[in-house]
Amino acid sequence: MLTLHANNGDTLWDHLLPDGARALPADLARLDAVLSDPAMLAPFRARFQAEAAQLAADPVHRGRPTIPMATYLRLMVVKHRTGWGYETLVKEVSDSLHLRRFCLIPLTSPVPDESTVRKLTRRLGHEVVDGCIREVIGQALRERRFRPRALRSDSTVAEADIRYPTDAGLAADAVRVLARSARRVRAAVPTVTRRVRDRSRAVGKRLRALGRTLRRRTGEAKAAVRRLTEEAAAQVRASLREAKRVLAQARRSRSRAPGISRAARARAIAALEQAVGLAERVAEQTRMRFAGQKITDRLVSLFDPDARPVRRGKLSKPNEFGYVVQLTEVTANTRRGARGLLLPPKLEAGSTHENTLLPATAAELDAVGITVREAAVDAGFLRARTEQALAGAGSPEVFIAGDADNTGSRRTRRRRARFRVGCEGRISHLKREYGAGRSRLKGTQGARIWESWAVLAYDLDTVARLPARRSSS
Repeated sequence: MLTLHANNGDTLWDHLLPDGARALPADLARLDAVLSDPAMLAPFRARFQAEAAQLAADPVHRGRPTIPMATYLRLMVVKHRTGWGYETLVKEVSDSLHLRRFCLIPLTSPVPDESTVRKLTRRLGHEVVDGCIREVIGQALRERRFRPRALRSDSTVAEADIRYPTDAGLAADAVRVLARSARRVRAAVPTVTRRVRDRSRAVGKRLRALGRTLRRRTGEAKAAVRRLTEEAAAQVRASLREAKRVLAQARRSRSRAPGISRAARARAIAALEQAVGLAERVAEQTRMRFAGQKITDRLVSLFDPDARPVRRGKLSKPNEFGYVVQLTEVTANTRRGARGLLLPPKLEAGSTHENTLLPATAAELDAVGITVREAAVDAGFLRARTEQALAGAGSPEVFIAGDADNTGSRRTRRRRARFRVGCEGRISHLKREYGAGRSRLKGTQGARIWESWAVLAYDLDTVARLPARRSSS
């Protein structure tokens, strides 16, 4: 059941606070003015209305009321402005008078539990956050005298929250996950007699030997690395055989342990099925690598299976692992230091061409009713496809870095080149200040949610700094 605002206002204790404690700091006061617009909660209302329509046939199971969405929105904005985790966020807001007032939480009310905020973030998804970004841009167009003239777009990597993948490291994860998932199945289905031996120590022994081998400077190191990696893969195959026997027994049985629901039993079996599938891919990747075969869809983590390698070609970091996200900024001018608003980000797993994500970005321009006269992009974009994608946004003049077909005078080309380079600075700013560089949520959907919240927090800070339009009265 949707709750947009809390019913309780300021309590007596809030009124007893001195004026200095009740007044918000300047930055939070500006944000409060932007977030107080009722349109900011429209995406939440639309989402819950869609869910209510699906549950109309079952009016009994409507669930408990949610925490106020106005409070949730402000909590997440604080989180991405500060870089706090969920537990730290709840603790700091609970201990701060200013943050409590900003998040609309009276002194006598408890701060929502961190698990409530965390689960809501997954449940709402990135669509609601993208809707909030559109509302912020709409508010800037209506009330803040923001008139977009140019856009700049570039792609970067949103790294997955995983360690650097190796075949032996993936093997160690696979044997551990198979043993753990099998134990949970045995606990949920008591008639299962098979078990999966935990071979973590055996694989760990080979990992340590592999680390010592890599420090050698002789030609024997390569052969030793291959031998140790293949031994680790053999341990995975042994665990796979045992896991499949456990899985077969669990599927044939209908028993359940006391206190275990049918849904919990099904989840345990499904988790083991997923672990078996991922472990098989790990073993097959190792075989293909030493057979000299090309691996087209490499698995880099058992805990974030959607993450993929991204070849960036940078000297310091030639390979990254995660997702390619395209960030597009619309600005009122192309002068140095121009600061605009970011459109909802577009994201795909693995190496993705710039123009693949551009049509979805152009659709966002149409959704908020923005047309621009100039567009600056890097050399990874193709001119014909870029101009075609941006045709609905006013058919702007497209500047592509390093392209000999760029139009305009020498002075104009230099101005557009400087403007385009500013997109790289904006991406760096977004990663440093709003946590967009590394997604702490797993999976493609998790990365989309994370990047959208970072963009929303940035756009809110930007709109809060814009001068408000004076009323005609």
